[in-house]
Amino acid sequence: MENISALDVFLLAVALVAIGGLFFAWRMAVRPAPVDTAKDDEMSERLAELVRVQGEMTGRMQTMAEVLGTRQAELLRGLSERLDGLGHRLGQSMTDTTRHTQDNLAKLNERLAVIDTAQKNIMSLSTQVVELQKVLSNKQTRGAFGQARMEAIVQDGLPMGSFGFQKTLSNGTRPDCIIHFPNGAPPLVIDAKFPLEAWNAIRAAQNPEELRYAEARFKRDTLKHVTDIAERYLIPGETQDTAFMFVPSESIFADIHERYEEVIQKAHRSRVVVVSPSLLMLSIQIVQSVLRDARMREQAHVIQDEVVKLMKDVERLGDRVRSLQTHHLQTGKDIEQILISTDKLVRGAARIESLDLEEPGPAPAKPQKPEADAPAFPFLQTGQA
Repeated sequence: MENISALDVFLLAVALVAIGGLFFAWRMAVRPAPVDTAKDDEMSERLAELVRVQGEMTGRMQTMAEVLGTRQAELLRGLSERLDGLGHRLGQSMTDTTRHTQDNLAKLNERLAVIDTAQKNIMSLSTQVVELQKVLSNKQTRGAFGQARMEAIVQDGLPMGSFGFQKTLSNGTRPDCIIHFPNGAPPLVIDAKFPLEAWNAIRAAQNPEELRYAEARFKRDTLKHVTDIAERYLIPGETQDTAFMFVPSESIFADIHERYEEVIQKAHRSRVVVVSPSLLMLSIQIVQSVLRDARMREQAHVIQDEVVKLMKDVERLGDRVRSLQTHHLQTGKDIEQILISTDKLVRGAARIESLDLEEPGPAPAKPQKPEADAPAFPFLQTGQA
């Protein structure tokens, strides 16, 4: 802005000089002819002075023009350098932005791939839910579904041979599952054909009237099913006096205990226990513990026989240790006798060494009988070694 203002001043100065020259020429043209020579000379001097001043002004203006040109070139060079720097920074920024954008797009593609996979899984689950709904909509298929879930729980918790499926009782009925108990106890009956039609009607009710009708139907069907289990599967002497009614859903089980107290009381009076998958699993674990305890009791006599054999082996080991101790004591006594004999031999050898055999002496005295405890030659004594 400072250089532009100087240029404007220069142009304004040029315009003023030009206007001054034009004004002077106009005055000279319209002025009447001079009368006085002195005045003409003065005028000529002024004119010459004006021409000189105009020349000086022209030189200054050229100098100013050169200065302004130099300043303008510097300005243009500075602007060019700044533009180059700005272009470089813009290019670097564009490169960084492009790289970040590409990275973000790659991450976005990865997330979209994950979302696509999740969407496929959701679609697959929705298809499975629809198929499950179709299964539950059919009464026979729904019964097979509850039967399959109950069988899976029983097979996972009990060993083979301790349960049976679709066994025929003496009255011709075929319960879904029976669990055998040890020691000839009657088996436990489990029924898995829970009435779900009325429950589905409750879920599908659109207004209070349909809801009341569906709840009444569910209550009626459940009570009838409890009665059927008690009448068909509770056979005195053949089955346990309690039977299980399997409900293949924890939510239905909780809703029955929360909203249908009459059904629970009826089941208790009829000795029918309503069980969910988790309660059935817990009951199976208890039965497994009972079976394990029975097997341990069956093997108790084997354990007792092994303990008796072990005690006999321990007694035999004690006898052998005592016999070995006796041998050790006898060996110690024999070693003491050997040491006594060795000491006697050493004393006899010392007496022999003390005898003087070179010079004659008086007749030897009558030998005395050696002492019993210190014989001269103990090795000749019998029974000493």
